[in-house]
Amino acid sequence: MSTPTIEIRPFAHQTATDDEFRLLNTFENLIRTERIPEDPVISDEECIQWWRNKPAYFVVDPWLAWNEAGEIVGKAFGMMFGTESNQHLLQFDLEVHPAYRQQGLGKRLLGCIVDIAQRNNRRLLDAGTNDRVPAGVIFMERIGARKGIQTHTNQLLMADLDRSLLDRWQQHAQERATGFALGLWTVPYPTDQLKEIAHLHDVMNTAPRDDMELEDFHLTPAQIQEWDQNLIATNTERWTMYVRETATARLAGFTVVFWHPDRPHILGQGDTGIFPEYRNQGLGRWLKAAMLEKVLRERPQVTVVRTGNADSNVGMLKINHEMGFKPFISECYWQVDRTQVEAYLQRND
Repeated sequence: MSTPTIEIRPFAHQTATDDEFRLLNTFENLIRTERIPEDPVISDEECIQWWRNKPAYFVVDPWLAWNEAGEIVGKAFGMMFGTESNQHLLQFDLEVHPAYRQQGLGKRLLGCIVDIAQRNNRRLLDAGTNDRVPAGVIFMERIGARKGIQTHTNQLLMADLDRSLLDRWQQHAQERATGFALGLWTVPYPTDQLKEIAHLHDVMNTAPRDDMELEDFHLTPAQIQEWDQNLIATNTERWTMYVRETATARLAGFTVVFWHPDRPHILGQGDTGIFPEYRNQGLGRWLKAAMLEKVLRERPQVTVVRTGNADSNVGMLKINHEMGFKPFISECYWQVDRTQVEAYLQRND
């Protein structure tokens, strides 16, 4: 069933007004609250600054659905990275206001995603769902998407953290990995080290991909600086703790956390990776333990730590489970051929 009173049009984020961003943020906070009702909403100012300082290489083609009252009731974002790899792929984010579901709006918005894919010659579509919003899974199954990788947002309650474990891990690592030293970067990254920092992020290409059709992803120093500017503009704090081999000065691995003063009790655990040639020396545990010790000391407001892990990432899950992380939200990332979605859109069901 169509929804003739709903108008779908592109969102010109490059020239959008603050009021338009506020309307978008109102809608996104509604969707976010459906997923994690216990969390505070994102402020309008943070939303505005994110868009105004979006990294140039992160290309977003956004379309919004508006009702007659001038409210946003749906969105379809096509997302591409301006890099040499993964030119076959279009990631997308499609959301519909709960009151407007099961009325054909999702299918209409999906048409916008296909149009973006066609214009950019992307043959494969990629999107995520979670168990908090079952409608997403139903939608992906309906269009014939296939599961690419099962993941979880895992959560650690700081009150349950065994602090003696942090001491043991750090002591054990220093006994085994005598030729390594830890260091810390905040925002922005030092300009004279951007090349090796970009290479360090390549370690994440060794993370499990399961059945996802993905190519290696490489950041450039300029792109790292663009993300740094976004973090500064949105008042987001990032700590990157790295481990370096002292004899060669080579970076062996790193771990990253994010913190925002508007959500002081939540710490986001980002990437953690150790290059294969440096594994099985306790470096991952050393990094994670040293980072949490710093958080306990300098950010005592933090009560929960959240991180995303592929269910197949046995090594990282072992570390996280030992620390006390437990499943919080179940998620799945799906892929579907553009031609298959085009065929779905031609059907009348």
